[in-house]
Amino acid sequence: MPSYKAPWWLPGGHLQTIYAALAPAPQVSYRRERWETPDGDFIDLDWAGRSENPAGPVLALFHGLEGSSASPYARVIAAQALALGWRCVVPHFRGCSGELNRLPRAYHSGDSEEIAWILEALAARTGMLYGCGISLGGNALLKYLGEQGEDAVVRKAIAISAPLDLAAAGGALDAGLSREIYTRIFLRTLKTKTYAKLHRKQIAIDAGRLKRARTFWEFDDIVTAPLHGFLGADDYWARASSGPWLGRIRVPTLVLNARNDPFMPAAALDAIRDVPPNVVLEFPRSGGHAGFPGRRRWLARRALDFLSAP
Repeated sequence: MPSYKAPWWLPGGHLQTIYAALAPAPQVSYRRERWETPDGDFIDLDWAGRSENPAGPVLALFHGLEGSSASPYARVIAAQALALGWRCVVPHFRGCSGELNRLPRAYHSGDSEEIAWILEALAARTGMLYGCGISLGGNALLKYLGEQGEDAVVRKAIAISAPLDLAAAGGALDAGLSREIYTRIFLRTLKTKTYAKLHRKQIAIDAGRLKRARTFWEFDDIVTAPLHGFLGADDYWARASSGPWLGRIRVPTLVLNARNDPFMPAAALDAIRDVPPNVVLEFPRSGGHAGFPGRRRWLARRALDFLSAP
């Protein structure tokens, strides 16, 4: 399949990112399941596709930061999977399905343990399981694949716009135009959920520091890190990055990142080396973040083309 090339009228990573997020996406009919988690919480999974063939291919799609099954990228990829006769399931990270989760913890970029138990439960229901992760979900999926090696339960996987180096990604998002556009939007919803947990007395954090937080580093240092067992933002970013795990992946995996992604500097992509032959690095010059916009929905076709190939 030809490499991605952005439309001439849509230059730059910011425009390609924003256009893809705002462009119309297919309507997908989902059926929701609620699963109890091993630690007494819950997650919601949205299923699409007919269940007449329970042994047929299933695509597990892990969304990005503050995403859901309604995210345009999820609907576009799910629709492509359905067109091939696959089923698609979107497991929501905790607190992302429209309802706050029960426990103080939420989700984070290195949440490979969450990915693991979800995929193992899904694998018990189908013999043909495939994985797809977008942005944060892609990073967590890659980390899972590296940790599990040959024991990973998916046949193939693709990670799209994954922040392989969280420190590099955080630095990019906390500076310049990216901070004014993306970070501000993300922090608005993340703070809203955190304030709700404070109000319910589910968590104990410094509300004053939370209110003053203007960067991902500040939010992760105040909220994400302590709630998920990290010493601080720097420790979290170092330990949760998927880049160091790529060399241990043993299932066929496509790592797709645009070199003009506002969330992930090209220099960090250039630092990725020594991956095994089963890991395909595809870094087109354009595409933005989880974008790759175009008339024929290149992203969804590329994902399913890779996953469905013999």
